[in-house]
Order: sequence, then structure tokens, then C-alpha cells
Amino acid sequence: MKPVLLTDFGSTYTKLTAVDVDTARVLGTAAAYTTVQTDVNDGFSSALRQLESKTGGIEYAERYACSSAAGGLRMIVSGLVPELTLEAARMASLGAGAKLVGQFSFELTEDDIDQIRYVKPDIFLLVGGTNGGNTACILHNAKMLAAMHPDFPIIVAGNRSAARQCEQILAGCRVRVCENVMPKFGLLRTEQTQTAIREIFLSRIIQAKGLDHASEMMNDILMPTPAAVLKALELLSGGFGDELGIGELAAVDVGGATTDVYSICEGMPRQMNTVYKGIPEPYAKRTVEGDIGMRYSVLGILDAVGARRLAELSGISEDRVETLCRMLSEQTDFVPECDGELAHLDYALACMAVSTAAKRHAGTIEETYTLLGQTFVQAGKDLTTVRRVVATGGSLIHSSRVREIASHFCYDPTDPASLRPKNAEILIDSSYILAAMGLLSTHYPLAALQIMKRMIQ
Repeated sequence: MKPVLLTDFGSTYTKLTAVDVDTARVLGTAAAYTTVQTDVNDGFSSALRQLESKTGGIEYAERYACSSAAGGLRMIVSGLVPELTLEAARMASLGAGAKLVGQFSFELTEDDIDQIRYVKPDIFLLVGGTNGGNTACILHNAKMLAAMHPDFPIIVAGNRSAARQCEQILAGCRVRVCENVMPKFGLLRTEQTQTAIREIFLSRIIQAKGLDHASEMMNDILMPTPAAVLKALELLSGGFGDELGIGELAAVDVGGATTDVYSICEGMPRQMNTVYKGIPEPYAKRTVEGDIGMRYSVLGILDAVGARRLAELSGISEDRVETLCRMLSEQTDFVPECDGELAHLDYALACMAVSTAAKRHAGTIEETYTLLGQTFVQAGKDLTTVRRVVATGGSLIHSSRVREIASHFCYDPTDPASLRPKNAEILIDSSYILAAMGLLSTHYPLAALQIMKRMIQ
């Protein structure tokens, strides 16, 4: 037996998973509140005691961890055109596991600088212009950032003609120059930037989040938790060696403050009479809906779908829905009774969180007519042929109606323009192991894949 301990220092819970990589099986799981306000080791120790009560004392061969504690990896991005370089920067950041806390297009203003100073991001990603294109905007923004004497690192990944000049302008700041995230129109190059984001996370953010002592107990804190989940989903989809994956998939994780959506698929137009609009999106895509969550962002769900829709799903009056939503936004740790009024509202909220986040993640299609006849215009990813949707996260997997809730990820006939999955099977990450398997896959991908295929059903 070769036991490995995998730890996810989450913003609310610290989750532990013990696995035997020789037999590709989970030995046990446990969770405790993340004590980031005092010492994260307290929460880790509590979870470890719970785990040992199930598994007995184990001498682990290796220990690995990921983290989204204290708000996770908080980033701000700045680009030129919202639909082009700024969107490329967003994709790079989200794919690296970051949480976007600000995004700016065109030239930064004094008000923008005041907002950046107030938000205090962990990393700033400065992009703008394709190679050989506009340099004025990114140079202006570099000067604005330099003038504020930032205490956060800056990654420059814009027009290569201006990259070194930006580095000179930002002399005295912590600067990393990477390949342009969009060297030419329609072409994404995010790998180098994502590597830089993760390296900064490892070298600096761990100390900033108070995880430096916890990291001493691990072989490594490898990545932000969302990046670990994305890595696990890529492995589950694509397979490893002779072990087949399960094919193209999507996943949804509804939390108290945000809802994360992932898709592992091509997503490009399949019909000859369909043209694509915008930047081709990455095969492995992640989006985060910061205004959609079950507690801290519950009012975002209410704003997105309206009290009437929540009343229809919950069987509660519209006025009562609004009152209860306001209450939940203030009492963020509230857990409803199994079959009470609030349990019915939670069901409705979860359904609409999934539906809203899926709609924002998936692409759209519009019908138009040209001289050649009927034509369709697709923007974003086409998920219609995705056959599996994975539901994860405490708000979903602890619900007795998780498959009903997750089914709202799929195609809605009342919204035919949204390219969400049709006829997809719902799979449940019932043991909450995706992040752990993403960690495990960095060293033992075959074991991670075999565990996921067996446990995510």
C-alpha cells in the first residue's frame, strides 16, 4: 500500500482525501471548517482527526494540497478591446484557477486606479494589442500602474512590441513578461501566462494567505483549487494511456458565494451554414459567476431569474421568496430543515443557480439571412452534444434532489438560442473528490482516473 494524503484548503471547509495509489482506491474522506482567520492548521488538524477515526493511523508516503482559502487567487485583468484581448486575459486567468475581482478595458483612469488600490488583488494581468498592433493603451496602463507603486505582482502578456518597454516602465515592481495571450486575432496563447500565475501562487500567495506553515506539512501546495478541479475534469474526459476517459463533459459547482462552470469539449460549429463569431474558446474552459451563490450571492439569483420563477419552483409566494432571500443573504451559515419552507426555497435557488450559470457559460446561436440564404451565427461554445454533466460542490451533492437540480444545466426549450447540452447524463461527485483527484493526477494520473471513473456516477 502506498497512501497519499490530499488536502483542499477551501474558503469554508478544509477537505481531506486519503488514497492508496497502488490499488487506486479512496481510503477515507473528512472535512472541517477552514480556520483561516486564526490558523489554517487548526482546521486541518480537526479534519485529520476525523479522517483517522475512519482509517486509523496512517503514515503517508506523500502529501499534496491545493487552496482557495481567504478568497482564493484574486486577480484583476486589463486589456484593450473587451471582446478581444480583455476576453483572452479573462480566459487565461480563469483557466489558471483565479477569481476575477476586477476587469478593465481600454485606458485606465484615475478612478480605475483607486478601485484597484481598494481591491488589492493578488496578481494583476496586463494585456492589450495583438503583436504589431496597438501599443499606446498597454503603455499608458503600465505607467498608471507604476505611479501607484503596487505591492502586487504584475504579469505583462500583451503586444510583444511593447512588452519590454512595459517592463522598464514598471521597474521596481514585481514584473513577469509572458507571451502575448492573443498574438493575432482569433489565436489564444494562454499556457505561458497560466504557468506564471500558478508559479506566483506557489511562491507568494501561500504566504499571503497564511498557508506557509501548512505547506511545511505537505510535499507541495500545487495549485488553486479551481485549477485542480479543471485538471481532474480534463483527465476524466480524455483518459490516460490505455485507460479511456468518458468523453466530452461539463461540470457545475454551486457554492455559497459563486458558481463555477467547466466544459471539456471542442464546442465549434458543426453545420456548414453556421459561422463563428468572436474568439474561439479553449477546449477546457472555466467560468465563474460571482453574483450567483446560495448564501452570500443569493440576491444575485433573485435578480437574475425573478421572484416569480423561484416561487413557481418552491411553491412559496413571491413576497415570501423575497423576504427569505434577504434573510439568507444576511444569515449566510443558515442550514434549513429537511422539508421546511427554506428547504423548498433552497431547491429552487440551486436549480436557478445551475441554470443561470450554464446559460452564461454556454454559447448562443442566432438565425440570419445573407445573399447565400439562411445562415446561423454562433458565439461561444456549442455544448449541445455533451453527453455528461458532473455535479459537485456542497450545495449540490448534499441535496436529496441533486439530479433534478443538475438537470437544469441542460437544454431549455423555452430558450432555444442557448447551446446547452441535450440529453446529458447527470453524474454526481458524491464524495467531493474532484479537487483531490486533480492534485493526485500531477503524480499518479492513472490512479486518479480509475478512482474518478469508479466513484463519480
